[in-house]
Order: sequence, then C-alpha cells, then structure tokens
Amino acid sequence: MAKVKVGLVQMSCTKDKRENLEKAIQEIHNAAKQGAQIVCLQELFTSLYFCDVEDYDNFKLAETIPGPSTTTLSGVAKELNVVIIASLFEKRAHGLYHNTTAVIDADGAYLGKYRKMHIPDDPAFYEKFYFTPSDSGYKVFQTKYAKIGVLICWDQWYPEASRITALMGAEILFFPTAIGWATSQDEATNKEQYEAWQTIQRSHAVANGVHVVSVNRVGFEQDDTMKFWGGSFVSNPFGKLLYSGSHDNEETSVVELDTNATDHYRTHWPFLRDRRIDSYQPITKRYIDNE
Repeated sequence: MAKVKVGLVQMSCTKDKRENLEKAIQEIHNAAKQGAQIVCLQELFTSLYFCDVEDYDNFKLAETIPGPSTTTLSGVAKELNVVIIASLFEKRAHGLYHNTTAVIDADGAYLGKYRKMHIPDDPAFYEKFYFTPSDSGYKVFQTKYAKIGVLICWDQWYPEASRITALMGAEILFFPTAIGWATSQDEATNKEQYEAWQTIQRSHAVANGVHVVSVNRVGFEQDDTMKFWGGSFVSNPFGKLLYSGSHDNEETSVVELDTNATDHYRTHWPFLRDRRIDSYQPITKRYIDNE
C-alpha cells in the first residue's frame, strides 16, 4: 500500500493511568475520523514521565505486554480498523522491566513489541533505574497498511538504530518520545536542543530514504520544572518537513505519506548502493584507540 495516513497524538498526561488511557483512546478516535490508518502515541502515555526521580513505588505503574492496556487498545484498533503504536512500561518478570512499545494491527491482532535499546541517565531522566536495555534486538512489523519500524526516544539519537531498522525493511520509522526543557533554561538553549533533536531524526530519513514520524508529549510536569516540548513532526525520505506540531498545545494530526517515495529517493540518492559494508567492522568498537 503506497499511500498511508498516519496519526500523531501529542498530549499531556496526569497521575491517573485510566484517565490517560481514556484520553489517548479518544484521540485515536479523533485521528481515525480524520482518516488515520496508523496512529502513534507518545512514549509512556499512560502516566506522567516518572523517570524524573528514582522511586521504587513507580514500578507499580508497570504491566505485562500483552496485558490490560494492549487488550483495551486491541478492541479500539479492531473497531476503527487502525494500527496502534502504544508505548508502555513493561513488567517482564519480577525485578525485570522495560520501556516497550506494542504494535497492534488494524484487525486488533497483537503483532509484537519493541523494547528500547538505548537507555539514558541524565538529570530528570533517570531511566537506567527503571529500564533494562532490550535483549531482543531491533524490530519491524508488517501491518495492514505498511511495514513499520519502531524506535523509542533516546534511540532516536543513534544512526545505527535507524539504519538497522531500515535495512530490515521498514518503510516508516516511528519514534514515540518524551523529551522536554528544564524551565530554568534560556530560550537560546531550548531552541538549540529542539533543532538538534529534529535534525538528527530528519537525517535518519535522508540516510535511509524512509519517512520518519516522531511523536512527543507536551505540557508541564515534575512540579512544573520540566516543559515537554511537543514539536511532533513528520519528515519525508529526504528530510522535508510534512508536518510540525506546536510546543505548547495538545494536537492530534493526520498526515498522508507515500511510501513509494522511498524508491524515488533511494534511486536518485543511492546511499544504500554505495555503502562500503566491508569497511564498517570498527563501528562495533566502543572507541577506536590509537594504540
């Protein structure tokens, strides 16, 4: 299917998991009314971004996947005939947790999950306290409307993750995200950070010749010390912005993509053809010392 409409749900969250899930479902309905066939929700959409602190009580937010949220969303997907990309806090086993995105097909079938590979640890983003890095690798999912790849937030800064997922046949890369500005920062720093975030992802679109869809949360959290910057966007396979969201508002937007554009751009800019795979072994090293 060459033409596909993707929905981006950029929303704020509260402490109430049920309230957040119901709000997301309402916005999935909103996107479907606008013609969306694939709807992507932001990272950890059922809760506030709890990784701002190291608090053992937050592990109670986790759930199994498949589990309660995916069961509910499967019914929504089947009812609306849409694919749903849902980022959740997964409890894999006692003491083993992941930052995970489930993919549900348009008939309600659970297609599988991708577990976040790159786990940050920065002030107000203490994810290593909660999440184990994936041991199941990168993933693509053949949905009713397109073969998609899913990466999560911090993964978006690593070209290797996007390259591998694209080489596995992904026609669209989706990035559920939770990233924001400290309210103590100046505007110049905010602008620099956002532009770097968008630029690196648009570069993945160019390097791999695929559409990129990035969905971020919005609003003030962490006792108003963090403003999640929204700015969800869609890039075509040559880095052109097809949609760019606001930094302040909750928005549900639908954008039509033509996955046939991948063939056009990869033919005229044959980066995959000219890759020197025989020379890339050093990339597996942590750092290349001069010794």
